[in-house]
Amino acid sequence: MPVLTRLIPSPVVVDISRGALDDLAGLLADQRISSNGKLAFAISGGSGAALRERFAPELPNADWYEVGGGTIDDAIKLADAMKTGRYDAVVGLGGGKIIDCAKFAAARIGLPLVAVATNLSHDGLCSPVATLDNDAGRGSYGVPNPIAVVIDLDVIREAPVRFVRSGIGDAISNISAVRDWELAHETRGEDIDGLAAAMARQAGEAVLRHPGGVGDDAFLQVLAEGLVLTGISMSVAGDSRPASGACHEINHAFDLLFPKRAASHGEQCGMGAAFATFLRGDKETAHLMVEVLRRHGLPVLPAEIGFSVEEFVKVVEYAPQTRPGRYTILEHLDLSTDQIRDAYADYAEAIGS
Repeated sequence: MPVLTRLIPSPVVVDISRGALDDLAGLLADQRISSNGKLAFAISGGSGAALRERFAPELPNADWYEVGGGTIDDAIKLADAMKTGRYDAVVGLGGGKIIDCAKFAAARIGLPLVAVATNLSHDGLCSPVATLDNDAGRGSYGVPNPIAVVIDLDVIREAPVRFVRSGIGDAISNISAVRDWELAHETRGEDIDGLAAAMARQAGEAVLRHPGGVGDDAFLQVLAEGLVLTGISMSVAGDSRPASGACHEINHAFDLLFPKRAASHGEQCGMGAAFATFLRGDKETAHLMVEVLRRHGLPVLPAEIGFSVEEFVKVVEYAPQTRPGRYTILEHLDLSTDQIRDAYADYAEAIGS
């Protein structure tokens, strides 16, 4: 009887702890990623300067590149600047935009990526996707998984608390995304990867049910681990399905319809997940999501991020167009404008607006 297994694409190193960055050079050398520190660092032009000042003395052979923004053009410019350096690896040191640009640039020049996250705003730090703005709005570009992920909880504590809150919303939205995937499997026969679904769901449940808050190391550890596991679940599945359902369709619709007014990714995904869960008829889970989102200071109603009911109705109506071919509760119900308006009124009344 043959033993059947599969290889799971995942980082060689995942270090989530206090002081994880105290010996970054040693960690990379010990793991044979770069024995001589010949690295290309991608950093922001703002907070990146302080990080460069901290690490440059330990890494005299490294070169440092400031990333202008989070666009596809920024990522291509970064790759072009790095391609002649004969580096061992690219290190994305910063928030989501920096890491996404670094992921794309590393893939373009054929180098492994080390993701060093300075905040926990979303699950992209370990995903096989780089999300970058382009002329059409925003695109998702397939890239290899990072070879290493380093998250220093001391550094995370220094980031604005809104970034941690955003990560909470993104993690919790996994629960709704997996239910959408299961719905597509049940009604349309879409293939579902049980391992990827389990990883994403449990990452979301761990954050949803943890009693701590953004000031607790134990909670930050669970959140960071959940975001990393979510990224790996997408690699296992081969796409974003385990972490992207109606919740993310609603998020993308906010971004596309109101690009100058949209809130953070996690804020919109968390609210989208609560509403989608309510639409699905799972009132108990929807109420728990709302309770936890509110406890962490996240929005659950559009007015809390500056949108009217009619604007939210427009967002939900437009949402399925953001992911053609993806089947979620929104496509399943195929609600009219008036039905969306009525469903939102029921949701707002049920959660106590």
